[in-house]
Amino acid sequence: MKAPLPARRWLTAGALAAVGLGGLVGVVLAAQAKPGGPSEPPPVPVQVVRAQTQDVPHVFEAVGTVESLQSVVVRTQVDGILTQVAFREGDMVRARQLLATIDDRALRAALEAAEAQLARDEAQLRLAELNLGRYRTLLDRNAIARQSVDQQSAEVDQVRATVRLDRANLEAARVNLSYTRILSPVTGRAGIRRVDPGNLVRTADADGLVSITQVNPISVIFSAPQQVLGAIRETAGHHQGGFVEVVDREAGVVLRHGRITAFDNGIDAANGTSRVRAQFLNADERLIPGAFVAVRVRTGQSNGATTVPAAAVRPGLEGQYVYVVREGAAQRSTVEVAYADDRIAAISKGVAPGDLVVTDGYSRLKPGAKVTTRPAPATSQAASAAAGMGG
Repeated sequence: MKAPLPARRWLTAGALAAVGLGGLVGVVLAAQAKPGGPSEPPPVPVQVVRAQTQDVPHVFEAVGTVESLQSVVVRTQVDGILTQVAFREGDMVRARQLLATIDDRALRAALEAAEAQLARDEAQLRLAELNLGRYRTLLDRNAIARQSVDQQSAEVDQVRATVRLDRANLEAARVNLSYTRILSPVTGRAGIRRVDPGNLVRTADADGLVSITQVNPISVIFSAPQQVLGAIRETAGHHQGGFVEVVDREAGVVLRHGRITAFDNGIDAANGTSRVRAQFLNADERLIPGAFVAVRVRTGQSNGATTVPAAAVRPGLEGQYVYVVREGAAQRSTVEVAYADDRIAAISKGVAPGDLVVTDGYSRLKPGAKVTTRPAPATSQAASAAAGMGG
């Protein structure tokens, strides 16, 4: 008996679907059965540089503040009218150079009065001494009582004391008169004057007349952590102040060479650092008091060290490591770093001179990964070597 027409159509469609599914499964199984298997990941592009052998200076870097060795605010020591300003703003002035004068008429009168008082009392002293001599002669002849001689001797002592007081007053008057001529206490650069001639100046004025700042030589104050303070002290002791440089980091040039002259007498408990002063010649005044500068201090040297750019050294759970490229594959190598700064690292173990180390592209690497290499920029390693201190 024949099946109805709709049922036959459904049977035919089911058979065709089964055949199609079977064909698809066969194609997939055939693809998996191919000898090549799944394709390998593409090589990772990396930037590499060869490890070198060179002498590496150990350098400590810090930010310092330029400070004058001597900076004074010139103030008047007597009250009076400012009659003259004898300098120009911004001038270089010498020690003991006249800066300003104050009306001295009252003080000259006081000086003359002190001189007159001294002259009068000295005359009285001479008279008292002559009388004492006469009294002693009369005493030898028993013509007067000893009491009269003692009284005259006491009067002489009293007048002598008065004369000493007069001489002290006279010296004070001379000193006060000298204060009307204001002299520079140091050699340095004059600032902007703070008062004009014709004004009344007083000893209590806080701003003073002008500031004088020594600019050559000049110093730089910087803070050093206690971990490197010992090395800096040792270098300063062995090399007559050590090797210190002030650097223009933007231009990449050394502005000044100097030496360490002083260490602070303690370590700041808040941050574990101590202040250090270095001194520099500054004839062209490129170092300006108050400016912030980059300071480099040489603390030692690794001779014949194996070096790589600092960017090649990576931190890890088992210590620092680098990727070394051998036969087209990246191999992870644990290293020991003898010294490193932000440009160069001296490797004591884990890398040999001539090894190709990865400096860029390591974020996609894993041990054994295939790589394609391209050399680092020509200045990379050279800049690392040159970044240490010269001399």
